[in-house]
Amino acid sequence: MGQPLRLYGLKALVLNAAGGISEAIARTLVKHGAAVLAVDTKNSGVEQHYKAVKGITGQSAALLDVDGMPALVEDAVEKLGGIDILVNDFPLQPEEPLGQIDDELERLLRSRAALTTAACRAALPHLQKSPQGRIITVGFLRSCFSANGAAACAHAERDLADMTRSLAAETGEFAITANYIQPGAVMTPESREVFRKDKALRDYCIRGSAARRLGETVDVAKVALFLASDDAVFVSGSGIAVDGGRTYPS
Repeated sequence: MGQPLRLYGLKALVLNAAGGISEAIARTLVKHGAAVLAVDTKNSGVEQHYKAVKGITGQSAALLDVDGMPALVEDAVEKLGGIDILVNDFPLQPEEPLGQIDDELERLLRSRAALTTAACRAALPHLQKSPQGRIITVGFLRSCFSANGAAACAHAERDLADMTRSLAAETGEFAITANYIQPGAVMTPESREVFRKDKALRDYCIRGSAARRLGETVDVAKVALFLASDDAVFVSGSGIAVDGGRTYPS
């Protein structure tokens, strides 16, 4: 007899899910019994992408529109019949890898904070009704930062950690957990394009991982599954790095 599905009967809203990490998360959640609404931008082809995938419905939306988040969430509730799991991921990629804490990074952090907060605020009344409310936020990829951008990368993670702790404090009384995943150098379509242009950054990221390899999107998705499941019921306000173990190459 097989093991029971870990997320059977739960409903998940996964953002930025036409490719990369959040696609892997959507496919992993549905594999373990969740019903998933996978949302991405209007030019992403997300509807067609999941057309033949049982349990996942693709939908396009203006993912970078803070004011549109309440309507997006309400539409998800109507389609799914509720929300138990919210995966926050947004298409916020710098034009070039960032090397320092500058105005561009701060702009991206403000955008991420505003979008994440809007999505969580809209979803909170529905998560409160869930027997297993979960908020999971995905951090910026290591490929968003140049080889000399370690300080900027750490600054971005601290910003996400602070936001997540605040969310956890706000939602804890409703038995809703809020956590984040900080990916390292994970091979997504965005990372692949960055590394194609900058092979030295790719090699730096490989040396910077104790595993001596680039990560795969499923590596992150497995951690998201843990955080979404009942196994993580007493884990909140925390972050999990999925980077193969960090080293400091010369």
